Amino acid sequence: MDLQIIQNKIFEVRGCRVMLDFHLAELYQVETRALKQAVKRNLSRFPSDFAFQLTKDEWQGLITNCDKFPENIRHTPTPPLAFLEQGVAMLSSVLRSQTAIDVNISIMRAFVL
Repeated sequence: MDLQIIQNKIFEVRGCRVMLDFHLAELYQVETRALKQAVKRNLSRFPSDFAFQLTKDEWQGLITNCDKFPENIRHTPTPPLAFLEQGVAMLSSVLRSQTAIDVNISIMRAFVL
């Protein structure tokens, strides 16, 4: 997987480097809804220093400063979940697929660059 594609999906929010749920769902080849369900079923694996819900202001700030979001994503009523590096690592354990493992390795490499 091209690390540049992944790096373009890493943003800074609250002073932390994060990836958003819809980008991760795209990379893991699952629906965003399925990714959120997996997180919801395993909330104890995602403390607030691993993942958090963006506030409406944070989401609006990202939309305003970034033109990388598809139009349908820009107008969702609920701001996306943001995953720090540790949260991304935890996702591969709850999604349990070879794709999740392979993508996770690439994402971990992109976070350290």
